Amino acid sequence: MRLLDSVTKEKIKLDKKDISIYLCGPTVYDDAHLGHARSSVCFDLLRRVLLAQGNRVKFARNYTDIDDKILKKMTQSGQTLEEITEFYIKSYEEDMRALNVLDPDFKPRATHYITAMLDLIKKLAKDGFVYTLEDGIYFDTSKDEKYLSLSNRNLEENISRLSNEVQKRNESDFVLWKFDENFYESEFGKGRPGWHTECVAMIDSIFENTLDIHAGGIDLLFPHHENEAAQCRCGCKRKLANIWLHNGFVKIDGEKMSKSLNNSFFIKDALKEFMGEALRFYLLSSHYRSHFNYSLSDLENAKKRLDKFYRLKKRLDLGEISDFDVLNDIEIKSEITKQILEILNDDLNVSKALA
Repeated sequence: MRLLDSVTKEKIKLDKKDISIYLCGPTVYDDAHLGHARSSVCFDLLRRVLLAQGNRVKFARNYTDIDDKILKKMTQSGQTLEEITEFYIKSYEEDMRALNVLDPDFKPRATHYITAMLDLIKKLAKDGFVYTLEDGIYFDTSKDEKYLSLSNRNLEENISRLSNEVQKRNESDFVLWKFDENFYESEFGKGRPGWHTECVAMIDSIFENTLDIHAGGIDLLFPHHENEAAQCRCGCKRKLANIWLHNGFVKIDGEKMSKSLNNSFFIKDALKEFMGEALRFYLLSSHYRSHFNYSLSDLENAKKRLDKFYRLKKRLDLGEISDFDVLNDIEIKSEITKQILEILNDDLNVSKALA
C-alpha cells in the first residue's frame, strides 16, 4: 500500500505486516456531525483494506472526555462530567454502528491516562521545555528546533488559530496542564491536562513505539498534530508517526462544517432519513483527502446508486443475468476483489474502484 503523507506530500510505501494506527476521535460534549462521520468511515476503509489483504492492524480511536467545551456543558446543564461524557460516548458509538464502522481495538479516554500525561510533562520539564504561568504549565515552542516541521507553515499565517494569552513567551506556546482546583492532584498543582497532551500520552501508553499511521481531519494538522509531534519528539525522544493522513473538511454551502459555526449536520439527523450504509457510501464517494461539500440531492443520488448495486447483485445471485453467470465462479470473484484492492492500495482511490 502507498499512502500520501501530509508532511512530505509524497506517497510512502507501507510494506509491514503489523500496522499501528491512531485516529483522533471526538470531544464528547454533543452529538457527532458529518465531519466526524467522514473521518471515521474513511479510516475504517483503510483499516478494512489492510485487514482484507492479511495485515495485522492495531487500531486506536480516542475520546476527549475532559475539555473546556465539556466544562461549559456542565455549567449549562447542571450535569456531572461523567454523565455528559458517558451519554455522548454512547451516542457516538451508536452512530458508528449505524455506519458499519469496525469497533477499535482500543478506545482510550483522556481521563483514564492522567498519570501518563503527568509523566510526560515531568519529562518535558526535566529537559527544560516548560515554564509556569499563573494559569498553568506551558510548552516553550522556541526550545524545539523542529517545531512547525509537521505542518510546514509560517507561524504568522496561523496566529488566528492560536490562543492569545499575553503572558506567553511565544504566541505558539501551548498549555500542558491547566490549574484548576476542581480536578487532579499533581506536583505542579491541582489541575487538568491540555488537549494537545492527551493524545500523546495515550499513544505512548498503548503503542510505546512510533506509530505507522496517525490519522485525523485536516483541521487538526495545526496546531493539534503539530503540538502532539513536538511533545513526542521532545519528551519521548522519537517521531510520533511515520505517516500522517488527513481527510478533507466536510462543508455545507462551501463553508467548513463546525459546531462553532452553528452549521453542523448531525449523523443522527441524516440517519432519520437514510440508512447508515447509504450515508457511508455517500461519504466514501470522493477521495478522503478532498474537501466534501454536503448536499441532500447528492446524498439522495448516492442512495440511488447504491440501490442499483444491490439490485444488480441480487439479479446476479439469482442467475437472472445469464451473460454474467461466470461471475459466480469463485476464481473470477477473487480476481475482481484483487483488482479492487490493488486500486485501493493506491492511497485509497475509491473513485477509481467504483468506476
